[in-house]
Amino acid sequence: MGSRYGGLKQLDELGMHGETIMDYSIADAVAAGFDRVVFVIRKSMKKDFEEIILSKYKNQVDTAYVFQELDVLPEGFTPNPDREKPYGTAHAILSAKKAVSTSFAVINADDFYGKDAYLALSRFFMEKSESVKPQFAMVGYQLHKTLSENGTVSRGVCTADADGYLLSIHENTHIQRTENGIKNCPPNEKETFLDGNLPVSMNCWGFTPDIFRFLEEQFIDFLQNNNHNLKAEYTIPTVINHLLMTKEISIKVLNSSAEWFGITYQADRETVVERLKNLNR
Repeated sequence: MGSRYGGLKQLDELGMHGETIMDYSIADAVAAGFDRVVFVIRKSMKKDFEEIILSKYKNQVDTAYVFQELDVLPEGFTPNPDREKPYGTAHAILSAKKAVSTSFAVINADDFYGKDAYLALSRFFMEKSESVKPQFAMVGYQLHKTLSENGTVSRGVCTADADGYLLSIHENTHIQRTENGIKNCPPNEKETFLDGNLPVSMNCWGFTPDIFRFLEEQFIDFLQNNNHNLKAEYTIPTVINHLLMTKEISIKVLNSSAEWFGITYQADRETVVERLKNLNR
């Protein structure tokens, strides 16, 4: 929704020829072997989305879109009439269940992940071995390469084992670079220093359709416990941490050499425009 940006940053034309960040992401994903794109949008975006985005991809790649709405809930649940904020990233993925039947990547539309991220996910899917429990993947980025110079950011700081499998994700919601180092400074809480080389999740995942079963199960628990909380979000890290704790899945951390950048604040726009210009493509 772009509350800090002041508008729909996903549709902002930042490239030299009017491209959105999402246009670059789709081009990189298709080049890495992905052959279908499913967009998760709000119904209020439908007209602009069809005119600005979908029209670009006609006859180029298979596309579909689904709606993430507050009333898309399991049977027996109704939305809190006072809620306006979407339920979160895990609910966004769940909204796409009927449109996805194969292994798939998940990204944010307003983040630039780099070609290597999609190649790493493509290799993971092709090389993934048979396993008793579902195997997923996450592309990890170094924390110091994912910060904004214009304010705090939220990042999922990851811990992995010696073999590169994810152990946990801890969401830090007020990370910023200071003259003394990188800190997480939540309001009314003790600040903590963070190692800039730590891997963080930028919401670039590789899943199989097995994820939908887990998302449905945990969404029911979320609604039962949070229907009164108008700002509570059902997020991917919450789901993943639970599944790691119960040992129902494994997640390979794919350390990408790609350069991430994105837009959180309006002041980030100029930097992103310049970085896209320097891609020379």
